[in-house]
Amino acid sequence: MGAERTPRAVGTAWGLLVLNTLGSAGAKTIVPLPRSLIQMVTMGALVAAFALALAVDLRLRVRTSAFLFLLTLLLVPSVLASASLESGFGALFRCARLTLFIATLWLLSRWWDGGTAFVRHHIRMYFLVLCSVAAGLAVSPGAALPDLYGGRLVGALWPLTPPQIGQYAAVITGLTVLLLLGRRTDRGSAALVVVPALVLLALTHTRTATLGLIAGLAVAIGSLVLTSAAARRFFTWAVLVAAVAAVGFGSLLQAWFLRGQSQENFTSLTGRAKVWDALLAAPRSTPEFLFGSGLGDKSFGGLPIDNSWLAVYHEQGVTGVTLVAAMIAVLGGVALLRPPSLSRACALFLISYCAIASYTEAGLGDASPYLLHLTVAASLLAAPAAAPALPVPGAARRRVPRWAQRSEVT
Repeated sequence: MGAERTPRAVGTAWGLLVLNTLGSAGAKTIVPLPRSLIQMVTMGALVAAFALALAVDLRLRVRTSAFLFLLTLLLVPSVLASASLESGFGALFRCARLTLFIATLWLLSRWWDGGTAFVRHHIRMYFLVLCSVAAGLAVSPGAALPDLYGGRLVGALWPLTPPQIGQYAAVITGLTVLLLLGRRTDRGSAALVVVPALVLLALTHTRTATLGLIAGLAVAIGSLVLTSAAARRFFTWAVLVAAVAAVGFGSLLQAWFLRGQSQENFTSLTGRAKVWDALLAAPRSTPEFLFGSGLGDKSFGGLPIDNSWLAVYHEQGVTGVTLVAAMIAVLGGVALLRPPSLSRACALFLISYCAIASYTEAGLGDASPYLLHLTVAASLLAAPAAAPALPVPGAARRRVPRWAQRSEVT
């Protein structure tokens, strides 16, 4: 498996999975898109991704993966809780979607070899998504920076919220920087991705994505400083630039970070804490405590939960929380045990980013970009498959005379 060349269909299938996780709710677009049409496109993308993955892996040759095994086990509380129909038939539909999503990941695992192929697929697809955001900004700045979102950047061609855009920009920025440090790309190509991505990230005013990018790169580059001179130079320059920016632009950075919010609104995480307290205080039966209330839209009382752990607890119970924590722990443990390398650094960046973003973003318990980020990390940590041993020509048989073959009794 490791010696096989990755078919182009694998990259196409990955791109379709990314399209499926873009979601159907967001800002108003320049050309109004019915939600039913968006859902048809995203679900069609998932079915097409599964069909492509199955077509290139008809023999169902997959890699053993603790991450995918735990992710598959997450279907158990999802189905058990959704079968009660407490969350409506939509919960069963979401279970079917998650099942197809995980099945596609299993089929694509055949091409996990510890290399950066899936990192490049990830960067290319999200870069195309950001290009659509930039195009919407150029065509209609008013629609891309609406007052409804406080002037933050949204998707004007495809309904994307500021946190989504910030997440995509931060992830591809971090991965591209690491590829540059590992000499897997040139400076021109890296600048073509990083510069516009950082501009879009700044326009979204997304604090979670910014902190995730900084912390994730710190962890990833820290894992390389002992073995990479380029990583040491980058780390030194990053510290110097950060110090100068903190001194010279401290007030501007503080204003950007606060986004004009009051101190009370900021300390309550833009109202998230009130939803979290209400969710934890709500009475639950034993089955709900163990398996949740079924897959939903990651909301409670009509308000978004915006926390992966509480969303999983609400929809998949403590069983789901335990499985998600095990997924993160397994990936992190494997990454820490590996020797320093570019693949390990990229995996640490993605794991760290998802862990940080999980505090204010939901998605670790359902088909989402965060599960795709973790899947890329799992592909980076997969051990390359051993090449099949070539047959060794047998030694020429020495002819033994007949008289020597006769045994004598003395």
